[in-house]
Amino acid sequence: MFKKTLLGAAIIAVSAIGVAQAQVKVGFLGGFTGPIESLTPPILAGAQLAISQVNEQGGVLGGQTIELLSADTTCTDASAAINSADRLINTENVTAIVGALCSGATIASANNVAVPAGVLMVSPASTSPAISEIADNDLVFRTTPSDSYQGEVLARLLLSKGIQDVVVTYVNNDYGQGLANAFTTAYTAGGGNVAANDAHEDGKADYRSELGGLASHGVDNLVVLAYADTSGQTILRQAYESGNFTQYIGADGMVGDGLVRAVGADVLEGMIATRPGTPDIPGAGMYAEAATAAGMDPNAVFAGQAYDAAFLIALAIEKNGSADRAGLNQALREVASPPGVVIMPGEWEKAVALIKEGQDINYEGASGSQDFDEQGNVPGIIEEMVVTGGSFTTVGLIAD
Repeated sequence: MFKKTLLGAAIIAVSAIGVAQAQVKVGFLGGFTGPIESLTPPILAGAQLAISQVNEQGGVLGGQTIELLSADTTCTDASAAINSADRLINTENVTAIVGALCSGATIASANNVAVPAGVLMVSPASTSPAISEIADNDLVFRTTPSDSYQGEVLARLLLSKGIQDVVVTYVNNDYGQGLANAFTTAYTAGGGNVAANDAHEDGKADYRSELGGLASHGVDNLVVLAYADTSGQTILRQAYESGNFTQYIGADGMVGDGLVRAVGADVLEGMIATRPGTPDIPGAGMYAEAATAAGMDPNAVFAGQAYDAAFLIALAIEKNGSADRAGLNQALREVASPPGVVIMPGEWEKAVALIKEGQDINYEGASGSQDFDEQGNVPGIIEEMVVTGGSFTTVGLIAD
């Protein structure tokens, strides 16, 4: 009886180990507090949708499920980003990371933790051109286009509307600086006049002094390259109170209906903005259908890109044949680009069968083709947005 008891205990112990090993951990670095806290939950939901589809269709590596663990970067605090990345990588032992979202958080996390640890990062929202300059050992990718492209498109859009003079205020960080530089360079090259291009610090309660300096140039068109939940919101509210501006303009960090509700639909009616968009491809429709069925907004900013980042990481793990970090970046490149059998959003079982057969696959995503270049960037398309009837509405898609 004693031997049988020991045998039973051993079987239980082995079973418990099997259960513990039957799970692959992936991290999600998001700005759950701070200037994009209203934008982060839908982005997380996009990643969670991809993981749920993978798990519901048999999981990875012969039946292991993926657990998505999240951590907060606050978006603007480099120390918080580093600490959160360290916990996910060195304590939770995640295989890869979706994120970070804000560019500064991605740069800090990559340089200080992820790259030294050999951990793959795929950001759905970090748009700063500086991301391409990280000495990343081919470990940092993004499923959204660089702001070097968005800034150029915004410039062309305004000039096409006859807006020839602007004043610009941008948040003083990697995101704001990169986007402002790209925009002002393209705008002036196209014949526009940038009467002022001034940085501001995020998180202040009063920007009236900065707005007074901008208003002194006598230009009605105010470009705000900042965040919807902090400086961008405050600046727009105080700009309206000043009565010095008639046209408000923003980019992806400002696109959120929470901004419209906070400042006022009547105040922001007609505001122009851009954000990374979704091309008219089959994958976009498949994602939208799945997102809607899950009770999500399929048009939430960067949610589709987060879905693609998470689904691609799962595909790379399957292609790599293990939950090891080594080799995952090369596997990511192999599943993301031609040649290969096309895999659409949600087609996990199909992808697994093809990988087992030794066939190449080519993921065509929810937000684009996701064909990474040498720097981990993807080609993109930009949406023109206008505030109409109390919400941001897509007017059209802009692409070269």
